[in-house]
Amino acid sequence: MRFTKMHGLGNDFVMVDCFKEQVVEATLPDLARRVCDRHFGVGADGVILAEPTDKADVRMRLFNADGSEAENCGNGIRCAAKLIYDSGHTQSTRITVETVGRINVLDLFVRDGKVDTVRVDMGQPGFQRSALPMTGDPSAEAVSEPLQVGDQVLEFTCISMGNPHAVTFVEGVRDYPVEAVGRLVEHHAVFPRRTNVEFIHVLGPNELDMRVWERGAGETLACGTGACASLVAAARTGRSERKATVHLPGGDLLIEWAEDGRVYMTGPAVTVFEGDL
Repeated sequence: MRFTKMHGLGNDFVMVDCFKEQVVEATLPDLARRVCDRHFGVGADGVILAEPTDKADVRMRLFNADGSEAENCGNGIRCAAKLIYDSGHTQSTRITVETVGRINVLDLFVRDGKVDTVRVDMGQPGFQRSALPMTGDPSAEAVSEPLQVGDQVLEFTCISMGNPHAVTFVEGVRDYPVEAVGRLVEHHAVFPRRTNVEFIHVLGPNELDMRVWERGAGETLACGTGACASLVAAARTGRSERKATVHLPGGDLLIEWAEDGRVYMTGPAVTVFEGDL
């Protein structure tokens, strides 16, 4: 099977072009675990399948490093767009990508015949607990909600960007115990399908510093949907304006929560190498 190694701000993926390659559905969780192993496999945060679909230009499926399937991925969707454009499956610089329950519209910015940067319409954020899902009143929101995490109580604003996010605001995020706290929150009983966890230091009204603990992958260098959720949470709680640069360990994303209620993310996608499995 031919694959392409790609990344968005260091959030890296083994990409499979299913317009050309065939995969066996039942093997996908185990395939992801083996391929993503950084010692015995290719090494990645996840495996992404770019598949034909009659609903959009391409369907994206993501399997995390632990074999679980995710609903959406902001960095991965930019990589999927680059894969199909650079591979010649489309010549349009505006495409649609199907993810679980969503059709995403992407604008591709091309340099020297290859996609360099992608702007993604990530849709409207979901605040209701049922959208994550999260235990409690399905129609209620979880904004600045206290949560017992180990021996401390932390406040979280919980948002769905097609996948679940729990955002907390901290000081000195670079020294924060993300692994210890992130693991506890990911598996907290209040999130029956687990959650991604974002730790945010607000640097100013248009600037956020972020680290992320991703469901099924652990701490990663970047998370596109997490950056979107973090900007929305910061704006919703009065900590920032509705447009900001989000600094992640792997680089920067520009996020805007527009007046029409939709969230727009702009960032790079990079091809590293190709190979055969």
